[in-house]
Formats: sequence, C-alpha cells, structure tokens
Amino acid sequence: MAGADGKAALIALLKRDSLRTGTFTLASGRSSHYYVDGRKVTLSAEGAALVGAGVLELLADLPQVAAVGGLTMGADPIVGAALALAGAAGKPQLKGFLVRKETKGHGTGRLVEGPVESGMEVVIVDDVATTGGSSLQAVDAVEAMGCKVARVIAVLDRLEGAKAAFDARGLDFRALVTIRDLGVEPLPPL
Repeated sequence: MAGADGKAALIALLKRDSLRTGTFTLASGRSSHYYVDGRKVTLSAEGAALVGAGVLELLADLPQVAAVGGLTMGADPIVGAALALAGAAGKPQLKGFLVRKETKGHGTGRLVEGPVESGMEVVIVDDVATTGGSSLQAVDAVEAMGCKVARVIAVLDRLEGAKAAFDARGLDFRALVTIRDLGVEPLPPL
C-alpha cells in the first residue's frame, strides 16, 4: 500500500467502487444504512495491488508467518494479491490457503485447501469485518488442523464489534482502513 499515499488511494477506490448507501440487510440479518462490497475493489487490478501491498506491510513484523488465507469468497482475491506481490516484497516462500464454508463432500473432503500444514503460523484475511464471524470461522478451521493464527487482517473494518470478538479470542486484529476513513459513521456494535 506504500504508506499514506497507498491508504488514500485505497480509501478513494473503496468510496468510488464499493460503498453504497441506502437500506441493506447484512449477513447477520441486521439492517444497515450502508454496504461495502469489498470484492468490487479486491477483484480489480488497482485494488488488488493496493490490498496485496497493504497485507504484506501488515506482515512485515511477523517473519515467522508461513501462509495467508481465509474464508472463501471474501479472502480469495486478497490471498491471490498478497501472493502475487510476496516475492518482490521479500517473502517468496509465503503460501496461501482458502477455507471452505463447509467440508468438501468428495475427493479429499478437506475444509482447508492449499499448502498449509499443522504447526504453521498463519494470518487470516478478509475483505470486510463486521462482527468477525467469517474470519473466526476460518480461525477455527486452521486451529483445528494445528496451525497458530498470528493475526487477522481485514481490508475494511466496519467498527461494529469485530475487534472485540477477536480480542476475546486473544487474536491480534488489524484493518487497512475503517468505515470512518470513508466518511461513514458505523452502526453501534451488537
């Protein structure tokens, strides 16, 4: 993301392409006066470059992290963006993984896909954090297979309880930007 300039560019992109105002029903069933579709940014070349660089910046103090991943669909483009830039950022050994919403019913029957193994330290990524539920589902899946979660990173924190949920589990949480950075006041946390 390259510091303040990258953050400003990401905020502008999110405002232009992802932020919608109106009345929306969230995954939690809660009603909101705004909606942020993170994939509108993470699935664009400009957004992927900013997000991938931002995630790698937030990994700089975690040299022991072997992989990044998260719950499919929100995490998929973020993982790809971070991996695409990892070699140039001095992390050529970084691996990625994706967590299915439910165990695969055929083949290997895996819940976590990718070259991740028990004992690895990993980081969970997601596009938008509201209550943290999607990321915590991914945390549970990788912890069940013996990985240690070093950090959870979201592109955008809606400031509606995710940090408290991660704190309650002893997880370090960081976000590239918050909803306030986009000029929107969050809903009160649940």
